This record gives sequence, structure tokens and C-alpha cells, in this order.
Amino acid sequence: MTVHRTVDERNESVSTAVVEALAEAEGVSPLELEEPLYESVDPDALDRVLARDGGAPRRGRIAFSVMGRRVAVTVEDDVYVCVYADS
Repeated sequence: MTVHRTVDERNESVSTAVVEALAEAEGVSPLELEEPLYESVDPDALDRVLARDGGAPRRGRIAFSVMGRRVAVTVEDDVYVCVYADS
């Protein structure tokens, strides 16, 4: 299962969106995830790196693996989180 999610930066952090997308991909609630996000990536650093800079989002892509899945966070005009089965 692949999950694509657009982050609403006014209401949630990137790290929260990643956790929610992972939970959706696993078919569980965020509280039931087998591995906390911080075991794979620093959530605070993830949020800081992708934070808006002077009102405009930064641009780029960060990818990492967690719980046997590949996560890609892409920042363009919006922030997108994609969770894929790791291969």
C-alpha cells in the first residue's frame, strides 16, 4: 500500500503527518505503530529542516526508511508525504 498525504502546515507538523501516513499504511492508529519515528529520524530536525523560511516553504526532498517502509517528504509549494513498501 502506498499512502500520499499533503501536509496542512497550519494545523500539523511534518513529523505528525509522517506518523499518520505510516499508521495509515500499516492499518493501525498512530499510537499502535511498532516503532516510534524517532528511532529512524529526529522528528524535531525533520520539522525544522522543512519549516517555512520567512513565510515561504523551503524546497527539496528528504527520504528515509522506517518500519520496513520508505518515506519521502517532498517540499514544493506544498509539503507532501509519501509512504511506500520498502523494496
